[in-house]
Amino acid sequence: MVSVVRIAVPVPLAQAFDYSVPEGGVAPAVGARVRVRFANRILVGVCLALDPEDAFAETKPLVEVLDSTSVLTEDILRLGHWLAAYYHHPIGEVFAAMLPNAALQGAPLTWCPPEVWLRVRGAVVDLARAPQQRALLEFLEGKGGWASGAAIRAAGFTSAMIAALVKKGALKAGERPYELEQPLPLTADQHRVVEDYRRSLRGFSANLLEGVTGSGKTEVYLQVIGEVLAGGGQALVLVPEIVLTPQTVARFQRRYGAVDVLHSGLNDQERLTAWLRCRDGAARILIGTRSAVFTPFKKLGLIVVDEEHDASFKQQDRLRYSARDVAVKRAKDLNIPLLLGSATPSLESLENFRCRRYRRQVLPRRATGAALPRLQVLDIRGHRLQDGLSQPLLLRMARHLDAGGQVLVFLNRRGYAPIYLCAACGWQAVCSACDARLTLHLGRRSLACHHCGAEQPPPPVCPACGRADLTAVGIGTERAEAALKARFPDFSLIRIDRDTTRTQRRLEMQLAKIRRGEPGILVGTQMLAKGHHFPNITLVTAINADAGFLSADFKAPERTAQLLIQVAGRAGRANRPGHVWIQTLQPDNPALQRLVEAGYAGFADHELANRHRLGMPPARHMALVRAAAADPETPRRFLKQLKALLIGKPSADGAPRPHRDAALASRPGAVAPAVQQGRLGAGGGAAKAGSVAKPPRAGKQPDPLEVLGPAPAPMPRLANLHRQQLMLLAASRNALHGALDGLAEVRAPRELRWNIDVDPLDAF
Repeated sequence: MVSVVRIAVPVPLAQAFDYSVPEGGVAPAVGARVRVRFANRILVGVCLALDPEDAFAETKPLVEVLDSTSVLTEDILRLGHWLAAYYHHPIGEVFAAMLPNAALQGAPLTWCPPEVWLRVRGAVVDLARAPQQRALLEFLEGKGGWASGAAIRAAGFTSAMIAALVKKGALKAGERPYELEQPLPLTADQHRVVEDYRRSLRGFSANLLEGVTGSGKTEVYLQVIGEVLAGGGQALVLVPEIVLTPQTVARFQRRYGAVDVLHSGLNDQERLTAWLRCRDGAARILIGTRSAVFTPFKKLGLIVVDEEHDASFKQQDRLRYSARDVAVKRAKDLNIPLLLGSATPSLESLENFRCRRYRRQVLPRRATGAALPRLQVLDIRGHRLQDGLSQPLLLRMARHLDAGGQVLVFLNRRGYAPIYLCAACGWQAVCSACDARLTLHLGRRSLACHHCGAEQPPPPVCPACGRADLTAVGIGTERAEAALKARFPDFSLIRIDRDTTRTQRRLEMQLAKIRRGEPGILVGTQMLAKGHHFPNITLVTAINADAGFLSADFKAPERTAQLLIQVAGRAGRANRPGHVWIQTLQPDNPALQRLVEAGYAGFADHELANRHRLGMPPARHMALVRAAAADPETPRRFLKQLKALLIGKPSADGAPRPHRDAALASRPGAVAPAVQQGRLGAGGGAAKAGSVAKPPRAGKQPDPLEVLGPAPAPMPRLANLHRQQLMLLAASRNALHGALDGLAEVRAPRELRWNIDVDPLDAF
């Protein structure tokens, strides 16, 4: 009989906790949810083990067992342990991140099929004395003969009316009908790729699909997924942002009917239903953003990661995972194929291909036969700018608009202007909580910090000298919109950024206007740089988009090049040629020249060679240890002590020591040791479990570990916290994780926050 169970409790502590099974109580299964008392709270945790050999002697009893069986599949349980070990994150918080919020709150794990009502064709009923029932049937006819129960009731009809029509034979319950389209004819390139993937559908393979913008990568996904569905399998499709989800879902519905979705825009019950449908095998295709990679499936047969290079796949707080890398791990564990698609593959994926960890297929031409637009540089040195726009650029825009085309103006900066200052004394509007300038938003009369979210009204006069000589410097999408409206008053103009599209419905309305193809101007941020098909855009202009080539972050040139290629791909996608102009004050920048002359492939080759020369990822493996506190010296002092611990040298301040606090004030359950697991990251190789304690072989030196810092973070002060960081670089994952494992139980000052970021997105 089970007497002790080990529970992953959602708290920021490295270990799991042991609890006792009450006398006469039923022990939970591994993977089941339980309620436990932790300090003065009742929390929902996940059972990890029954009667562990190293169980703590004195434990508190479980409060309640919520599930009779495991709620997680075996592969998800294994994945949770791997995530905790690889990302060095508390295991309780890992399992909390993997569960839908409703499940974490203890909700029953049940779901009902969607309520859909269909008009029975040919049914003859007398509704002369039932005008409301007749109106309901007319409502359904206007909806194509069907509607959800929620939509019917939202329109003012009642459940009683529905029941009456069902009894009369005019209405029946069913599934939403779809008019399915046939697969599109494949180009020779697409056919070659699809046939190759069909031969590799059995067993694990990591496949990089590098296709130019408009080459038909989605059609490849659809046809390969069709093979998986025909074999009774399920498919998971990851997209980087919610903005891409509706159009992707619509495309998949036209081909395969019902498609489940999972993203942060859904409510808790909707997310739980999609999660359960996948686990129970009712969902055939799931399309989701980052966290959908944790969804359990009954028979997952394929994972697709679209726009695999996109930064949105990296979680930036709490559990700092990469959904792309987790997808690699998951596909390998399940022995199923993985497709990573992009027009601009990440350097990590290209390195994996060169090291023969990934296979690569290329779609070098657009599916429509349209020519790819050529990047052209517009040198504006010596030109007078009007609200950030040069006269040569405005003349090119006018020619395309007069010819009936659409123009996309890409500017990856929200607001009216990024700097608001006094021309008399030089005062600048800065955030009181961050080391950042405030951005002027003219429409809502606000100065906003885009980092901590603080807002304040613009001052009527300079706070420093009292003069009313305040001016906006620089250009954001709001200013570009105003300038272009004044310059081209006869053409429609649509601005798409986070300020104008706060809801998905609003965004879809804006995108629908663009797709109608009427001549006009589209101003937008990187929300428009990927995945969208706008057939009538003939000119793409990029303003200040090449500034990233000058960043101190070694990853910034890669991201800048990807962004320019992706936004350029919106031009000339139909039967009209596309043109791309990059307005710049630095036309001689070597990275920009290389991108223009050699394309992304040539740029990536050179950038990858630079990374190897400098010993930066993906040539070596990286982690950042970040610390923040209200006092500027506390994080620096703490990281200095950590560095001494990492390199094995005593610190003048006294190095922190690993500890196991078995006497927590509340003694919730009892502290149980954390579990070491093997690791498999984007680099592909599995690290050996327990690599910290394992000594090097005789005569072999351990892998070198380089620890840089402490140094201020890129933004030293954020939300009134001073931030410092350490950078760890190692030639092997074993060396990197061996060092990080030693930090798992370091005691930190109570006033300090710190975290470990493995494979960070931003390094400086």
